[in-house]
Amino acid sequence: MKLVYLGTPSFAVPPLEALLAAGHEIAAVYTQPDRPKGRGREMAASPVKECALRHGLTVHQPERVRRPEVAEQLRAFQPDAMAIVGYGQIIPQSIIDIPRLGIVNVHASLLPLYRGAAPIQWSIANGETRTGVTTMRIDAGLDTGDILLQWDTAIGPRETAPELGARLAQAGATLLVQSLDGLDRGAIVPRPQDHACATLAPILKKEDGRVDWTWPAARIDARCRGFQPWPGAYAEFRGQVLQIFECRPAEGRGEPGVILPDRKRLLVACGDGAIELEQVQLQGRKRINGEAFRNGQRLLDNDRLS
Repeated sequence: MKLVYLGTPSFAVPPLEALLAAGHEIAAVYTQPDRPKGRGREMAASPVKECALRHGLTVHQPERVRRPEVAEQLRAFQPDAMAIVGYGQIIPQSIIDIPRLGIVNVHASLLPLYRGAAPIQWSIANGETRTGVTTMRIDAGLDTGDILLQWDTAIGPRETAPELGARLAQAGATLLVQSLDGLDRGAIVPRPQDHACATLAPILKKEDGRVDWTWPAARIDARCRGFQPWPGAYAEFRGQVLQIFECRPAEGRGEPGVILPDRKRLLVACGDGAIELEQVQLQGRKRINGEAFRNGQRLLDNDRLS
């Protein structure tokens, strides 16, 4: 089958590799333009571009896929289908109409749940115990297209967003190959989503990582795991930002935000119970464990995080 692939993040690499392994012809790969990255702000290619170049594929990086010349370029490939995984731009109807089998999307949730840009992060942050992957044939809406196949899995009790994302990417790769094969054979009947059951997973903002110590410990723990690596979870200690990398619910009681007395552990009272901060980093310092933070800061009675 002749395909055009659209994708950008590391989550989109396993599906591309799976299509190649299945013997499909990838006429072209579309990904986001190179962006500045890191402290040096040097231009960096997307993970999908790096993968495509390793395989000798043609790569296109339009600033705006909506431009008429992009649609004409895509039309010239005469693809049987297109596959899109985390591309990062809304696809206009003029492009949706090009391939005979449509555009198949891999979405990291059990649609119609968690439509939007960050389904993996919000499913963990909201304390869900199960999630999965959906392939759908896209339409002009936000993740509203007809469902092709779904695969579900439990979310591990200590699983982080990067860990879950790696598992879902592999499952999504398998599901994408199966979906395209099923569409080509006429063996899959797309089914509409139940829009009344839809929930949203909006793009993450920096302030989503700020901890409210009146929350239950389980909620703080879930958000810390769900919002890795960005925006993470953070609070303020003595006027400086304290980034929280690892934590877990613990026994303890006190006024929310107060650091509880303990010889070794860094325990903070929450709205329900307490939470142990296992790995933290104070602004401008190195990442350390909770015991090292407690010893280095010479904590006072009723020191608190805000």
